[in-house]
Amino acid sequence: MEPNGKIALVDVDETICFYEGERSYDLAAPNAGNIAKINAMYDAGWRIIYWTARGSVTGIDHHDLTLSQLKSWGCRFHELRCGPAHKPHFDLLIDDKSRRIEEI
Repeated sequence: MEPNGKIALVDVDETICFYEGERSYDLAAPNAGNIAKINAMYDAGWRIIYWTARGSVTGIDHHDLTLSQLKSWGCRFHELRCGPAHKPHFDLLIDDKSRRIEEI
């Protein structure tokens, strides 16, 4: 259990990074403000798990690319869960504990 007992599952695309044109993962541009919000949660004792559906539709393994991006963007986290074994592709998440990055 983490010090404050809280765990955050954090999406990657359109949460801590965005795309100006083509949505190609290698073209993702980090959002420093949103990353700072998540890093502040990490610093406050939250267990941060980046949870992305990258590869859930195509079956392509994007774990290494995503891990490299998170590190190069200065993201602080405990774990990365990537692809169909961890997060399915969906169009809407309905959950009693979900929040958009703008609400943090």
